[in-house]
Amino acid sequence: MKGRGMDEGWRIRVRGQVQGVGFRPYIWQLARSMGLRGRVFNDPEGVLIEAAGDGLAAFVAAIPARAPVLARVDAVTHEGAVFDLPEGFEIAESRGVGAETRVTPDAASCPDCVAEVFAPGRRQGYAFTNCTHCGPRFTILQGLPYDRARTTMAAFPMCAACRAEYENPGDRRFHAQPVACPDCGPRLWLEPGAGDAIVGAVAVLRSGGIVAVKGLGGFHLACDAGNARAVALLRARKRRPAKPFAMMGTLAMIGATCAVSEAEAALLRDPAAPIVLLQKVAEVLPEEVAPGQAVLGWMLPYTPLHHLLIAEFGGPLVMTSGNLSGEPQVIGNAEARDKLRAFADAFLMHDREIARRLDDSVERAAPPMVLRRARGRVPGTLPLPEGFETAPQVLAYGGQMKAAICLLKNGQALLGHHLGELDEALTWEAFLAADADYAALFDHAPEVVACDPHLGYRATQAAHGRGLPVIEVQHHHAHMAACMVENGWPLDSGPVAGIVLDGVGLGPDGTIWGGELLLGDYLGFERRGWLSPVAMPGGDMASREPWRNALAQLDAARLGPLADEMFGAQPLALLRQAVRAGVNAPLTSSAGRLFDAFAAVLGFEGAQTYEGEAAMALEARARPDGVAYPLGGVEGVIETAPLWQAWAQDRAVGVAPEVMAARFHAGLAQGFARRARALVERGEARAVALSGGCFQNALLLEMTVVALGDLPVLIHRRTPANDGGLALGQAVVAAARAVSG
Repeated sequence: MKGRGMDEGWRIRVRGQVQGVGFRPYIWQLARSMGLRGRVFNDPEGVLIEAAGDGLAAFVAAIPARAPVLARVDAVTHEGAVFDLPEGFEIAESRGVGAETRVTPDAASCPDCVAEVFAPGRRQGYAFTNCTHCGPRFTILQGLPYDRARTTMAAFPMCAACRAEYENPGDRRFHAQPVACPDCGPRLWLEPGAGDAIVGAVAVLRSGGIVAVKGLGGFHLACDAGNARAVALLRARKRRPAKPFAMMGTLAMIGATCAVSEAEAALLRDPAAPIVLLQKVAEVLPEEVAPGQAVLGWMLPYTPLHHLLIAEFGGPLVMTSGNLSGEPQVIGNAEARDKLRAFADAFLMHDREIARRLDDSVERAAPPMVLRRARGRVPGTLPLPEGFETAPQVLAYGGQMKAAICLLKNGQALLGHHLGELDEALTWEAFLAADADYAALFDHAPEVVACDPHLGYRATQAAHGRGLPVIEVQHHHAHMAACMVENGWPLDSGPVAGIVLDGVGLGPDGTIWGGELLLGDYLGFERRGWLSPVAMPGGDMASREPWRNALAQLDAARLGPLADEMFGAQPLALLRQAVRAGVNAPLTSSAGRLFDAFAAVLGFEGAQTYEGEAAMALEARARPDGVAYPLGGVEGVIETAPLWQAWAQDRAVGVAPEVMAARFHAGLAQGFARRARALVERGEARAVALSGGCFQNALLLEMTVVALGDLPVLIHRRTPANDGGLALGQAVVAAARAVSG
């Protein structure tokens, strides 16, 4: 029924990643092209459209089909309604406060904005150029709905020229909230220095100096990637002797050092602009960039500032996180001056505040995997599979290492950004801040909290301190569940065989697990296979000094004389006595410690300077020859003694270390795959899930997938297989238990 001044039409609700992506301008243009009257606006649930006219059904059908590149449309629904509509179609002011919608991650500069920065015009050389299709989002956001007043750009009122672009429906900056220019936007400067900040920073870099660069989610420390002395200086100042540095350069610069496939080039160009791990093919850069590694981590410039810096410098730059060792990345100007002054010779600063710190994401394209989920990916969400429709709001706190939190709400899982190691005081503060930030920003009110059962973990202690029901989820079950949910495994689809290989996780029996074959679903699991438990001489010291694990493994395989020969300079008698007495020598089935042990017998010396260093060196050395070392046992314990005995025979006849490294990988992959395949073939499992930090190893992952043949295999592609994905698994296990009563 149509009353005086009223229109009959449809109220159309669009849910998903639809704020901060140019969605309202897109709807405005689409509606006008189809002759509709009405309005579109943001609200806490996403985008709401009130429209009238002929062709409403065609309009609704076209919405997801033609959506902007950064948009992710989850659902479009409509209902009949009566409105007081304008004569044409308009973009109205946002309504309401709160968050039932998704927030867009930060996006790399689009080609149009990059071209504008290097072309004559009012934004030539402007380091903060952006538009509806690119630029800062999550790192400037302070509240929802997403409007300029709720971002750190609120401190920069638009000039008349920017306002005209912002209000022009035909302009690509129509309702682009961070729009700015040199007259009204953030400014860039160099400390110490005067004149052109980019030119001054490049002069420091060319002289072999180090520049602290303020980016989207925090500060980087930059130096000339081609200058061995500059790289060594950065390592010395940062006390980072061996961990690989990430680099930034153009695609041509990257192609001069690494093989870049079409898939890898596409990932480099993705709006998320992650660091992409690429196979090194030429020794163009100094070894100091990534000592002993066969892969290099590269990213393209992803802000106008980076584009200007790389173009002026004319070569690749090291771009590593600006932080003290073990601490979170620095984000504030005063904080940078205080904490990075011992590292940096100059500071490339700007005055746009960073609302939350986000490290660069780290990914592979082949095989696809996320090693660190951060800038450009967060706060993107994953849909929960079928069966979780009635799941309550859940908060999960993850583990102690590679900490990240996860929120479940409205059928979506939001896995938060990488935070770091919670035993560091400032990382713990960042964890608490992120917990409060996500809760406020996404209007999250959890009914239950999920965590690891290890009571020594700070995250577990925090979960128990929330005053809410707590569900503890065994570490390796959480890994398996995270892989299942990422692959859309429905709640009632039956059990999977989970091969979960990592460093440390507390088992229900009180021992340290880490080389596991599980059979289960979201609700529970059985332990169907595990690496033979071996002592960790010295406890946590064994995680840092691989020779300790080698000693224990060789002794367990009755190859003690080889340990004497290889590690005779170490206090072997004392450690063997401690192992026999059970003093500070806990038993573990850890695959991570097995990797460390094998790296040690192939020559890795001393202590690891970063997590996974020995295992990464082992992967880098491997040259497959089609042979695999055997693992023993049939059910239950998976014996490693046959592997060590086969290695000893190879060593005795002079087989190359590179070949032995590959045979180790192949043996582990085939040994676990054979047992998982048996579970599927007997009808006990319907698929195989691969999870745990060891599956960051591309060679191990590839060999395991090949060994599983034509079986359905679930792997991580969008979430980390390491502990960075642990909270996701905890959250869905807790939700499954809540749904199933």
